[in-house]
Amino acid sequence: MIIGVPSEVKEDENRVGLTPAGVGALLEEGHRVLLQNGAGKSSGFDDKQYISLGAQICKTAQEVWLKSELIVKVKEPISSEWEGMRKGQILFTYLHMAASKELTEAIIDSSVVALAYETVGQANGELPLLTPMSEVAGRMSVQAGTRFLEMDKGGSGILLGGVPGVAAGKVVIIGGGTVGMNAAIIAAGLGARVVVLDSSLSRLRYLDRVMPQNVEHLYSTREAVKQEICDADLVIGAVLLPGAKAPRVLYQEDLKTMREGSVLVDVSVDQGGCFETIHPTSHSDPVYCIDGIVHYGVTNIPGIVPRTSTPALTNSTLPYISAIAGKGWEQACREDLSLRAGLNSVDGSLTYRAIADNFGIEHVDPEILLGVNV
Repeated sequence: MIIGVPSEVKEDENRVGLTPAGVGALLEEGHRVLLQNGAGKSSGFDDKQYISLGAQICKTAQEVWLKSELIVKVKEPISSEWEGMRKGQILFTYLHMAASKELTEAIIDSSVVALAYETVGQANGELPLLTPMSEVAGRMSVQAGTRFLEMDKGGSGILLGGVPGVAAGKVVIIGGGTVGMNAAIIAAGLGARVVVLDSSLSRLRYLDRVMPQNVEHLYSTREAVKQEICDADLVIGAVLLPGAKAPRVLYQEDLKTMREGSVLVDVSVDQGGCFETIHPTSHSDPVYCIDGIVHYGVTNIPGIVPRTSTPALTNSTLPYISAIAGKGWEQACREDLSLRAGLNSVDGSLTYRAIADNFGIEHVDPEILLGVNV
């Protein structure tokens, strides 16, 4: 199969779809790999590294899209890339379609076979292609919050870890999944007072067993959230419904109860955000202020640390890319339930129910489409 890796064009996105090692593995399996000129540069990989393994370099993104049967990316295609998508082509990337009706319509109109990293899911509930970037985003959410708590950046001037004789800052994390757990690890390591809220008692019990003593675990209710944010210095939104729009957990009216200069970091912003007042921002212009509260809404948090996040992503995606390229998307999805869960759209039909329901569009069962379990 001909596999194409275009450069990422989303603002401040420095990752690339495949490392040289990943490309080498696919070439050994007999596939062709087309890489856009300079696509790996920001991740620390120059064209020579790819060429030495046998990859072909294309001068333009248009050439990659035109010649490739399978497109491997990091972020969802933006409007300038939509014309490259075509019927019969396979697109494998983070899509976050529930956050954008325009993107959803473009994918439907193109009739591309769209598989989303974020909905590839195992029977135990794990999301193997979302997990590595959630780990990065969770850890960086505290890093970002710490930076914007500095007074010259609009924050209240709090050092989260405090010093002897002065109380540490308070971090409230809404959601105890991969993002929330990794955020808690970093915040606790800094010496902050940390509160994690989650609506799963089994998850709270697990976190209580493995997290440091300066992390408190509370059952998440509307009243609990309102109570905990009142004296919080940093609030991190880490709520996820796989493939669906993120549920609201914090509203504009709540901002009036918070201390001026506190910081909100919404990691779920690429799925629409779990804070009512959040909107997407970029690494070059990451924050804005509403009612005295600093909002951080960067949609591609791991994109700023590509030398960590690109290898971590390829480590996870490569087995799935190999299966799709080697067996074709239909057979690969028939054999692998987790990959089948990644199907979001096929030939103009939405195959992921949460996205279809979100926009009121007809849903086609992927198992019927593939002829399995019927």
